[in-house]
Amino acid sequence: MTRPTTQIFDAAATARLIPYATLVDALKRASIDYAQQRIASPERLVVPLNEGGIMLSMPATAPDLAIHKLVNVCASNGARGIPTIHGQVMAFDADTGETLFILDGPTVTGRRTAAMSMLGVHTFAPTRPREFLLIGTGTQAANHLEAIGELFPDARVWVKGSAPARAEAFCAARGAHGAHGAHAGKVRELKPLTDPNAAIPDSIDVVIALTTSKQAVYNEPARTDRLVIGVGAFTPAMVEIGARTIAGSALFVDDEAGARHEAGDFIQAGVDWAQVGGIAAVVENATLLPLEKPIVFKSVGCAAWDLAACRVAREALSGG
Repeated sequence: MTRPTTQIFDAAATARLIPYATLVDALKRASIDYAQQRIASPERLVVPLNEGGIMLSMPATAPDLAIHKLVNVCASNGARGIPTIHGQVMAFDADTGETLFILDGPTVTGRRTAAMSMLGVHTFAPTRPREFLLIGTGTQAANHLEAIGELFPDARVWVKGSAPARAEAFCAARGAHGAHGAHAGKVRELKPLTDPNAAIPDSIDVVIALTTSKQAVYNEPARTDRLVIGVGAFTPAMVEIGARTIAGSALFVDDEAGARHEAGDFIQAGVDWAQVGGIAAVVENATLLPLEKPIVFKSVGCAAWDLAACRVAREALSGG
């Protein structure tokens, strides 16, 4: 019996298969499945490459689907003028083990990470956000801008970079000051924060940190009317959100097991992990959300979220 050729999708095709709105819904389901052990997602395997690069192996399985994400992260590629991350996500039939399709790894990672932040906004923000601040100007900032544009098109988005010129360039490339180009994600307004010493506008509802900084890029007093999301710090040595913000907030994470090893913000702040909640519990039962308490949501990612993305892609490919 001749088997069909496995379909391999490039970055653009992968993006079309996993729109943010559908992906947020899939992550909501996957977060509950993972918490209730219906998705198995072991700790990722890290293998060294040349010049400090790493290879990451991340499998996940569920009764309906199995996936394996294999990506290589090579920081030295910046000097070569090529992307830092390369790799693929393979989806398999959970009964036969046959390969179903292959997606672009960096695209899946970027979009499911931004979608997890949007699930955090839907779950934890006290009201529908009107203004966001993105701290960072890299690929993840671009993914988050696209996600905000798809889910909150009436929002104003501020951007803060490691230098004013970076924020200005990021906004200019995506249609700054209200332009609605395809890259801007059709947000109402896109503005750089050009004065590094200026106070963050009081009107900002959601702050999302997207850097690999080793010192806090946000350390404001915790506020009940402002959700803070940390995405970029993914090792114990990295920290984006300062102890002052963390100390005054209720703390939640996407992956409780992974966060204990990777959430540098929380690790360096010396948090009591018994007081850190998982997003799945609140997604399943909103009454568990603490009232009148500022919230910090930390996302570290896991292969279960890649499985969620593959569920969305499979549905799209089947015409569902």
